[in-house]
Amino acid sequence: MASAAELEVQGSRLVVSGMLDGSAIKEFIEQLGSGAVRTVVFEDSFGGTAEAAGAFADAIRASGVQTEVRGQCMAACAYAFLAGKTHRFGYGLQVNGIMLPVASRPTAAELAVRWRGDEAHKTLADFTPAPVSTTSAPGSGSGSSATVVAVAATTTAAPVEASAPAPTRDNWQPEHGVLFTASPSLFGRIYNTYYCDGTQGRDFSKCERLPDADPYKLGVLTP
Repeated sequence: MASAAELEVQGSRLVVSGMLDGSAIKEFIEQLGSGAVRTVVFEDSFGGTAEAAGAFADAIRASGVQTEVRGQCMAACAYAFLAGKTHRFGYGLQVNGIMLPVASRPTAAELAVRWRGDEAHKTLADFTPAPVSTTSAPGSGSGSSATVVAVAATTTAAPVEASAPAPTRDNWQPEHGVLFTASPSLFGRIYNTYYCDGTQGRDFSKCERLPDADPYKLGVLTP
């Protein structure tokens, strides 16, 4: 059983680890509302629900904070990560990776725009029911927060394991998607992108490597 999300304040950074199941969204909103948080750091978050992804993303988008990944950020975490004003991989010797769920293998043309700005929000709608996919516009303040609180009530009631699909849509599979990785080397970080069809489980070495899919060019990471 994957652990539920845990929050830890480190100065102006709010570290989020564990599964985004909605159980910590109320505290998360309160922390962002304090005005003291400048960066949300996702650290080894391996799954969650599509509803929780939308809730965390709404809160991040409304507050205008930056996001960062240390270690692995899968499924729900990855979409919340994209909502940051800037979204980056953390420094250090660890291998960083984000897995963005997809309903089907994206074409080269889809990759070029899929995770840029509002397109990332539209993509999440593939996995969420109508009430979540019609949330307030970015930066709308109180309207967005109200939506997040409503979503939190539903996601808290029925947490889902990282390895299980969300109950609302059967195509939310944390191990099916596009995986972006950054590995440290003597010559700097090496970036790779893969398409994983879900049959590989956690053995991502079996995923298909995608050429010409630099995460910075695709908007998944910002400078």
